[in-house]
Amino acid sequence: MARPTVKAVLLSPPRPLGDKPLLVVGPSLGTSTFLWTQAGGLLGAELDVVAWDLPGHGISPAAVEPFSVAELADAVVELVDSIAPGARFHYAGVSLGGATGLQLGIKHGERLKSLSVQCSGAKLGTPEGWLERAETVRTQGTPVMIQGSAQRWFGPGYMEREPERSSRLLHALRDADRFSYAFCCEALADFDVRDELGSIRVPTQAVAGAEDIVAPPSFAEEIAARITAGGGTANAVTLGGVAHLAPFEAPAHAAELLRSLITWTESRGADK
Repeated sequence: MARPTVKAVLLSPPRPLGDKPLLVVGPSLGTSTFLWTQAGGLLGAELDVVAWDLPGHGISPAAVEPFSVAELADAVVELVDSIAPGARFHYAGVSLGGATGLQLGIKHGERLKSLSVQCSGAKLGTPEGWLERAETVRTQGTPVMIQGSAQRWFGPGYMEREPERSSRLLHALRDADRFSYAFCCEALADFDVRDELGSIRVPTQAVAGAEDIVAPPSFAEEIAARITAGGGTANAVTLGGVAHLAPFEAPAHAAELLRSLITWTESRGADK
């Protein structure tokens, strides 16, 4: 397997990095950095916010070989080192981006200050389901996923309230590289870190959407419980009316949860 390459977009105002805490935010499968634009903007005065795209999504180059979720985590660390060598950072990710966050906590905990895992789980779906989806998209393209994704991504009434924003995010899915999307599915088919959660030592927040059928609140509760059982610090939060994309559907609420976590962590001297 080859480590994928991921590229990033700065969501906070342009300024020299290093004066403010760094927050790196990760995407859900089929989305782009647009997922985080509003929530990131709300945090941009106090944090340097950098959003990354999955391989073959947004501005990241397409993958040419299979990769694992752990290798996505490696790629995120490589990305951070390209903009702030050796820096410790706060991390928040949605779905596959959240799974990447768990791998960061397990494999690169010394680089993290805090971790927010949103609308995700230590295991997502079934291997059979992901492999079937990979084959479907590889042969038919990503547009075949638009209808089903729209139903999973957004809570009741969201698309009617925010037609332009939801349409733009679905366009990111349509424009994603089919082969890279399939590789992401295959990475998720192999992803199961339930037995490793107890090794996570960074302050962790697990956020769920009450309407999420992909990663229901029980997934967030499991993450928090297993980290706590291992001696770590974690809590689970459920957002009402939200489905699978918390920072997109409820940007102000997601930003406030992140602000609370990061402020608390920084006050404990996480950067020392």
